[in-house]
Amino acid sequence: MGSVNRRGVAMSGTTKPTWVVDKERSKRAEAKETVWLFGLHAVRDALVNPARDKLRLILTKNAYDKPKDAVAASGLEPDVVEPRNFRVPIAEDSVHQGAALEARPLNWGKLEEVCIAGQGSALVVCLDRVTDPHNVGAVLRSAEVFGARAVIAPRHHSASETGSLAKTASGALERQPYLRVTNLADAMEELRQMGFRLIGLDGDGTMTLEEAMAEAGGRAIAFVLGAEGPGLRDRTRDTCDVIAKIPAMGQFGSLNVSNAAAVALYAASTR
Repeated sequence: MGSVNRRGVAMSGTTKPTWVVDKERSKRAEAKETVWLFGLHAVRDALVNPARDKLRLILTKNAYDKPKDAVAASGLEPDVVEPRNFRVPIAEDSVHQGAALEARPLNWGKLEEVCIAGQGSALVVCLDRVTDPHNVGAVLRSAEVFGARAVIAPRHHSASETGSLAKTASGALERQPYLRVTNLADAMEELRQMGFRLIGLDGDGTMTLEEAMAEAGGRAIAFVLGAEGPGLRDRTRDTCDVIAKIPAMGQFGSLNVSNAAAVALYAASTR
């Protein structure tokens, strides 16, 4: 085992600072990380995605014929099992439909590459600590439908790439960039430098979404949404150019994060 001196430098035959050693260790761990995708739609779309590193496919006999073309395209030899022998590390109540795929998480590349030169409109969604995979999956689906370039979330305290997220996204996870960044506020500052107008969405906004869109004109837009309950954190809110609200006619007064994202994306796609 190596030691560390008072300046935080690893002493086991190297002069690398401990934070560099920790970062390299983290990267090696991420390289070995795998995710289990499940459900016929999510598995089929992953199988035909050339960017997805696919490792192991398990199908029940009843499900085997349904993604047959996708299986052939993937080059994987599936393990075909009886339903009672369908044993994969997913929650017991998961609706897997007899299909599960072990794969590596997707790597979409750098923020500036995706947000400046990526496909789709100059439009992105930033999610501040949205941890529910069903909400994030729904946002990814809306982002794909309305032509956004990326959905951006912090690496920690947000929904990671899981089977539940992929199933809710209904295939969008394979096509819609989902970028996990070290610090969301820093990523937002980068977006501002790229020319994006940062529009935070919150019920106490100082203007309506329509007014914020009119003010943005033809500029690239980044919508910033917080988790239900806590909402936007202080630094995230302060980093936004403006805080806007979606007007509500009823007394309930708010939409959940995935519905709010869908409304905002639609508004941006029709301006």
